[in-house]
Amino acid sequence: MFHLPKMAAVAVIATSLMVSAASAQTVLRSSDTHPDGYPTVEAVKKFGELLSEKTDGRYSVEVFHSAQLGQEADTIEQTQFGVIDMNRISIGAFGTQVPEATVTQLPYIFRSAEHFRNVLDGPIGEEILAAFDAVDVVALAFYDGGARSFYNSEKPITSPADMAGMKFRVMQSDIFVDMVGALGANATPMPYGEVYSAIQTGVIEGAENNYPSYDTAGHAEVAKYYSLDEHLMVPEVLVISKIVWDGLTPEDQALFREAAKESVAIQRELWAAKEVESKAKVEALGATINEVDKAPFIEAMKPVYEKYVTDPKLQDLVARIQATDG
Repeated sequence: MFHLPKMAAVAVIATSLMVSAASAQTVLRSSDTHPDGYPTVEAVKKFGELLSEKTDGRYSVEVFHSAQLGQEADTIEQTQFGVIDMNRISIGAFGTQVPEATVTQLPYIFRSAEHFRNVLDGPIGEEILAAFDAVDVVALAFYDGGARSFYNSEKPITSPADMAGMKFRVMQSDIFVDMVGALGANATPMPYGEVYSAIQTGVIEGAENNYPSYDTAGHAEVAKYYSLDEHLMVPEVLVISKIVWDGLTPEDQALFREAAKESVAIQRELWAAKEVESKAKVEALGATINEVDKAPFIEAMKPVYEKYVTDPKLQDLVARIQATDG
């Protein structure tokens, strides 16, 4: 039997370990409630590809789409505890946990898609991302979530009066609940995956979301009236568990941030194309889309701002957002 000298054997083992370490790959699990092919899902996949390139294959990302790991409220907690490594979440799902992020949920805080991007791509956006550290996740980048509008199974909405007494699903967010209440309707918080059957069975009359979600979740099949009040432009945010983040070297943390920022441009291209595609699809299904005079809707939001923007820091943040071009 051939025996290596002791020192040579140690060298072989050390070399083996070095090769093993060099070829080792950490696969990060990332959650998304949207279906495969959705712009956020594809953007996180691209983030994973970029990350793998930048780290010479040491890190990659597996995206669990279609709420395979749970609905957003559940996956937030799992990400905070490090059970899920990464997550693509609507900021609205964080409710009021992150005060700076709460400001982005205020109705009509963003005047246009251009204003939305100018705010989030600049120092204000970085300030809001940094605020997530306080809730045990590290926010890497914002993705577009489009303009959210109301849709329902009964009639076109042209003014707040048309919404009186109607029941609309909202995310589990106090601001969303108060926004719907300020318009004279009844807010019903429920998981995204339950909305279709709730409208179909008459538990609620409608919900509010962007064109791609209205399309891909099938809601246009059961709620044919889509009214373009565009009350919200809520950012999507890509986050990583702070437990996972703290285990990375500073050099790798920089590469994670770099890959995330690069994935934003890709997501925006996909989002723009998806909005056009989804609008055509829901129209083909027979959805009625109507324009809305936003002025009375904006006026109705004063009590919401008075309730949620009481802290001087948040008042300053709102003022700075409103003063941003776009």
